[in-house]
Amino acid sequence: MSDPKTPFELMMQQAQEMAKAFNPALESFAPREFEKLWPTMPKDFMEFWFGRGMSKDGLDAKTRLLLTLAGLTMQGAQADTPIRMTVRHLIEAGATKDEIAETIAHMSMFAGIPAMTRAMELAREVMEDNKDDEA
Repeated sequence: MSDPKTPFELMMQQAQEMAKAFNPALESFAPREFEKLWPTMPKDFMEFWFGRGMSKDGLDAKTRLLLTLAGLTMQGAQADTPIRMTVRHLIEAGATKDEIAETIAHMSMFAGIPAMTRAMELAREVMEDNKDDEA
């Protein structure tokens, strides 16, 4: 007798089989690698679009991105790609590793320790990758 599967597991298995039939290359598709296709915006470009481009006295791009990271953490750190991409853009915008970590840690008071831990793991991945690029 085979292991009984939940309807969700059966649906996911069927979707995987269908994806393989449509495109066998999807079997080894790695979503994380897809992130590398998106370029990191230069700091000046981020500042124009997300910083003081709209309001001279408004928030700078780094502060806006730190707020974005806080919001993503508050949502339970469930969106891996947006968190990693936000951290990548934060580094480009001049944020330090300590500022990134402090923003995430501060959210533990509101989002809980599991969300903070997950966001910190995702941020560390990016910071470790970035360290390799600097070498």
